[in-house]
Amino acid sequence: MLNIKNISLKKDKKLILNNININIDNNKLIVITGPNGSGKSSLAKIIMGINKPTNGKIIFNDKDITNYSIDKRANLGFSYAYQTPINFKGIKINDLFKSVNKDGLFVDVKKYLSLVGLCAKDYINREFNDSLSGGEKKRIEVALILYKGGLINIFDEPEAGIDLWNFDKLVKIFKKHNNNITIIISHQEKILDIADEIILLEDGKIIKSGEKEKVLKYINDKSLKLGDDNE
Repeated sequence: MLNIKNISLKKDKKLILNNININIDNNKLIVITGPNGSGKSSLAKIIMGINKPTNGKIIFNDKDITNYSIDKRANLGFSYAYQTPINFKGIKINDLFKSVNKDGLFVDVKKYLSLVGLCAKDYINREFNDSLSGGEKKRIEVALILYKGGLINIFDEPEAGIDLWNFDKLVKIFKKHNNNITIIISHQEKILDIADEIILLEDGKIIKSGEKEKVLKYINDKSLKLGDDNE
């Protein structure tokens, strides 16, 4: 279980997140959504340990991990897919996958590349660098996280840079591979529709959360415009 308790974040005297409280049970797919500037990505980065909160705590399986580094959270089973994937210059895709296989057991890398719609033989020996398109990087990053099989998987705007056909495939992947805790930052209707629960942020506050039907009805009734968030 993941507990986010009284999390606030200030940057340059601006309140980005204001007293956020969320409890997420295991085996849940949670979508965090909201208008531009609502703090979605900021919250995701705090959960992963990329940003430190000004106030509040992050509790994972009854352990306070608020001050844990990214690496320490990764060792606990946290994974994070960035809006814009980072490059791993000089590292072949096959070696990148093997580098996160801490158990040393054989896992078929080709299977996970194929899962996200990539022809494995064309990619397995390529370097993860700027020769790949943004959409290719995104899909490889999703495959890498699925390959790791983490306890908490966070995807920040996974649809960015991905064409419609492959986006539909990703939605099916998220729906099928919903093990442990999956957190997706998105405003896309198809992703909202596969959520177990939706958390709606606005101006750094939770204005509605709970079962997707209830939150989607609220969004539609209020005619809220959802959008991207680069904070």
